[in-house]
Amino acid sequence: MAETPLAFEIGTFVVLAIFFIVDLLIIGRRPHIPSTKECVQHIAFFVVMALIFGGCIWFFAGSKPAIEFYSGWLTEYSLSIDNLFVFVIIMSNFAVPKVYQKYVLSVGITVALVLRGCFILVGAAIIERFTWVFFLFGAFLIYTAIGLVRGDDDDEEYKENGVIRMLRKVVKISDDYDGEKLRTVKGGVKYWTPMLIVFLAIGTTDVMFAFDSIPAIFGLTKDPFLVFTSNVFALLGLQQLYFLLGALLDKLVYLPLGLAVVLGFIGVKLIMEALHGNSLPFINGGQPVHWVPEIPTWLSLAVIVVSIGAAAVASVLKMKSLETKGDAKAEVTAE
Repeated sequence: MAETPLAFEIGTFVVLAIFFIVDLLIIGRRPHIPSTKECVQHIAFFVVMALIFGGCIWFFAGSKPAIEFYSGWLTEYSLSIDNLFVFVIIMSNFAVPKVYQKYVLSVGITVALVLRGCFILVGAAIIERFTWVFFLFGAFLIYTAIGLVRGDDDDEEYKENGVIRMLRKVVKISDDYDGEKLRTVKGGVKYWTPMLIVFLAIGTTDVMFAFDSIPAIFGLTKDPFLVFTSNVFALLGLQQLYFLLGALLDKLVYLPLGLAVVLGFIGVKLIMEALHGNSLPFINGGQPVHWVPEIPTWLSLAVIVVSIGAAAVASVLKMKSLETKGDAKAEVTAE
């Protein structure tokens, strides 16, 4: 497998930085409620860019890393859609005015990207030195998948994490928003506005999601460059997706099941890779288990596409079925 040229990687970071500056710090800074047309255009643009980027990787480094990128991007994108459920709850919990929600998402996503970058660097360093950590990653992903099937994450009430609770104890926070301002003055006393809490809630919550997504993508590729770019392309356009799907998020009833299949599959894949490449005293007499098959990259991509696609189609059919029953019931009541 050829490595991506350094010039290509540098150029990628420059282009992605421009994307983020324009999308989050310029467009996102303009308080407004994006229209459906604007959301669709932004999402389509970033999806096309991701597809083109994967094609560039294929050209410069070959098919394997390109398929790894597509697999990682689809997995991260799907997990990001699931994360939007919590973003909706956070916005509601803190009563963020709708006109400022796009701006809040812009800043929160920027914070999340920086923290995820640090998380990826640490994860890559650990994996390089201690490949047995795949056993832990794999077991955690399987545990998470089981939780999704059981509906352990269906709690509709947002619970503040430790960072937010600690912050409330050490700084003065006002009860009301003051536009986009982080600081306000009431009765001659300076306060932080609830906007600060919302920023941290979005950013830190997304990092908590990274405990699922980062191990998942390391199960698809070990290249930190592909891991990071997959995360970036998954986050780009997320704020537009938030407004586009808004009312439809609760209709994607089978998305958690689709994600459970993906995470469970990747968890098993990680454990198989760990068995294949590690020498552990309590397994196979301390020798690597070479007979364990390696799951090809194309199969990972196929499982991801089929699982998420089937979950989306099943959700749409379920939604239409409920709407049909609702219309029929309304007709009977009217008669």
